[in-house]
Amino acid sequence: MAAVAAPRLSIKKEDEFIPIPVASPRRPERTRAGPSALFKKIARVALLALTVGAVHRAWNNHQARKALQATDFTNELWALDAFAPRHGKPPMIGKEVEDIFLSVPNSASAIAASRQYATKPHLAGSEGDFNTAKYFLELLQHEFSIQPTSSEPIYSAGTPASRNATLSITNLTSPAAWIDTYYPVMNTPLDRKLEIIGDDGEVVWSAKVEEVADSTDPEAGVYAEAVPTFHGLSKNGTAEGQLVYAHYGRREDYAALVEKGVDLKGKIVITRYGGIFRGLKVKGAEELGAAGVLIYSDPRDDGTVTVENGYAPYPNGPARNPTSVQRGSVQYLSMYPGDPTTPGYPAYENSTRTDGANIPKIPSLPMSWNNAKRLLEEIAEGGGNKTIRLVNHVDDRVIPIWNTMGVIPGHIKDEVVLVGNHRDAWVMGATDPSSGTASAHEMIRGFGVLLRKGWKPLRTIVIASWDAEEYGLIGSTEWGEDFADWIQEHVVTYLNLDSSVGGSRYRASASPSLAHLSRQTAEEIPHPTMPGKTLWDATTDSGPFYGENIDEEVKAMYEQDVEAFAASGLGVSPLGSGSDYTVFLQRLGVASGNEGFGSTLSDAVYHYHSVFDSQRWQELYCDPGFTKHVVIAKHLGLQTLRLAGSIVLPLNTTHYAYELESYLDKVEEIVSSSSAEVNLLPLRQSIKALQKASVALDVEKHRAEHALRRAIEKLKKKHAIMRKIRKAICKIRKHIGKPCHKKEDEEAVCDIKSLTPPEFVGKDGRVIKPRLGRAVGIMLERRAEECRAAQRRSEMPLLLAHPSRKLLKAVKRVQAANKKLVAFERGLISDEGIKDREWYKHLGVAPGKWLGYGATTLPALTESITIDNNSTLAKYEAMRLKELIDGLTAKMKS
Repeated sequence: MAAVAAPRLSIKKEDEFIPIPVASPRRPERTRAGPSALFKKIARVALLALTVGAVHRAWNNHQARKALQATDFTNELWALDAFAPRHGKPPMIGKEVEDIFLSVPNSASAIAASRQYATKPHLAGSEGDFNTAKYFLELLQHEFSIQPTSSEPIYSAGTPASRNATLSITNLTSPAAWIDTYYPVMNTPLDRKLEIIGDDGEVVWSAKVEEVADSTDPEAGVYAEAVPTFHGLSKNGTAEGQLVYAHYGRREDYAALVEKGVDLKGKIVITRYGGIFRGLKVKGAEELGAAGVLIYSDPRDDGTVTVENGYAPYPNGPARNPTSVQRGSVQYLSMYPGDPTTPGYPAYENSTRTDGANIPKIPSLPMSWNNAKRLLEEIAEGGGNKTIRLVNHVDDRVIPIWNTMGVIPGHIKDEVVLVGNHRDAWVMGATDPSSGTASAHEMIRGFGVLLRKGWKPLRTIVIASWDAEEYGLIGSTEWGEDFADWIQEHVVTYLNLDSSVGGSRYRASASPSLAHLSRQTAEEIPHPTMPGKTLWDATTDSGPFYGENIDEEVKAMYEQDVEAFAASGLGVSPLGSGSDYTVFLQRLGVASGNEGFGSTLSDAVYHYHSVFDSQRWQELYCDPGFTKHVVIAKHLGLQTLRLAGSIVLPLNTTHYAYELESYLDKVEEIVSSSSAEVNLLPLRQSIKALQKASVALDVEKHRAEHALRRAIEKLKKKHAIMRKIRKAICKIRKHIGKPCHKKEDEEAVCDIKSLTPPEFVGKDGRVIKPRLGRAVGIMLERRAEECRAAQRRSEMPLLLAHPSRKLLKAVKRVQAANKKLVAFERGLISDEGIKDREWYKHLGVAPGKWLGYGATTLPALTESITIDNNSTLAKYEAMRLKELIDGLTAKMKS
């Protein structure tokens, strides 16, 4: 039987019968090649959310910026830049900055600086003076990393270059330095004689008018006659007459002579230095008809450090060299300072000039104790009282002078802290002014170290080395008159340094609003020589040379001066004149300060304005080791840092307001002892209203600063959160294969080296280095800088990238408080000025009309009683002061 074949199925049929496979129950193994689809989805959603959030924030920030700009917040952006962390690091502010600065000034460097300036003569306008201007410029360029240009930045005052240098300070983004040249009228000596004439007309005695020195003091021995002994701005001419002794030549001394019936007409007045500014001694004699004036240094004014007490004269001991002569200006300082021929406006090379109303009309000469002794014999009992001939031939002409200026730009462009020290000397000036210049040198070095560490002050700092101060505050006054509007708009304070070390006792003078800062910082600086004590403790220090013999009048005058300092507010006395703060405080209303170590009655004799003010004397007797120079540098710098770095300016207007009342108390005492009739009660009520307004400002300024600090802290926290978010985003991007750029990669792109074409090997096997050429090199440098700038913008601080309306409102509030603080001193400026000397416009304080150096508080009112003895004028001055104070009160309340 045949086998039956199996039925053949078609493909279709087979398909119908093939069972559908089922999923395997086994889960496939996970691979580690990449994230799962679910994780990718989550990551994409998170990244999308963050991106949307970032876009939303950016849009909100854009809208916020438009709103902020529309409401005039553009001037408040400094806070966004100043307090923002950069590259994850907090900004250099506060104690960190102060500690670094205070570690820099040192004695060795200060001594070297002093030797650079004080071992050669540098009279204003001389070649030596010009050299010191360039020394100071080089110091600023070096310490502030300013690249010198192909041509020296020396500008003639009044030219576009000079004016732009100052007027562009508020636009600078990097340090700058330059020299301004002004053109005042000054004099230089030709020939001088001092003779006694016999009855027959013949010369019976002729003085050696120059100082005598030898190699014991090397510089004094070389330069004893380099700068002749003369009076700056003295009258050219000859005078003959009999001698009249006028003691200190004070107003009361001349009044006493008149009361005794002494006629000064045609006489030669001989007066000793001390008591008042030398120019006013000449003015008093001129007004009484004298023919000429002689001024000498009397050993009685040297306290206990005299030959009588067993001390040898310098250079062999600490007592006075009997041939020493005090040069100096005889300008009538209390009328106006500066160039005599351009009162109230700057001395440009082509300025219109006057005859000069603040300079003498009679000749004068300074002289030594040796010469004075011989002349005084003529008027002593039994003397011959012969005719004296005084010859003072000088050359009056326009002489260029040089102010050296330096700028450290701050975050706040329109607020400037000004610091200055004059540089010119009568001869070498180891004390006056080179001790101050050496201290300023150390302060500048400290700022240089800070700059190299990345510091930037909150406010702009301007440092000035003034010229021709010795002739009459000329360099500072001309600059102040040149840029008066700019100064009143931008300069918040001025700190002055003249002679930083001339003796043992520390003294500080300042506007009352700066008194707390001056004392507080002095209490934080260690004493120069006594461990455990402070700089402020040096306000009671005395020199080491004592003796039994001392002039009682001199002792009484000194003790009265010490009491006046102690009685002044906080021990910081008000400012008169005699140094470069004058134009800023008493004409422009800028709160100012001044400090330094001065001489006591037991210090080695300071040969003021003499060839013996030398480096040897300074190192041997005045400040061995230069520790006092260093502490002044530290104190001046610390004050500057706090003024430039405090959110709210450390100006105490309330202390000032109460000091005004104490000034009024003095006026009432004067009124009660005079015949004047004036009601001061309305003025006192106005001062009390000012006190109340100032107390309210104290509350507001503290609240404003607190609000700003809170806003800054909030944004710092926000910054920390944002950094964490950015890190999270980078982690996510890394997981999905799109990592964030590394900072090193961005920096490498900006590295100019990476833009340099590579070397290659030529056909002959030599390595060829392509030369780009100057133009291409410059182009590549610019590209690299543009790249770095773009990188900096991309790393814009959080505070700037994410503006806060609350922060900027707090900044605006702080700025409003600061403007009121600055306006306080400005508010005491009267356009009308002070009677008979209208250049001085400050009705709170001025140099006394017959003092020069010394301060007279409420000067117009006080002198209407003490000098004019005019009740009608006193009533007018009281009302004028009241109106000024009422206006100031209104500003404080606004």
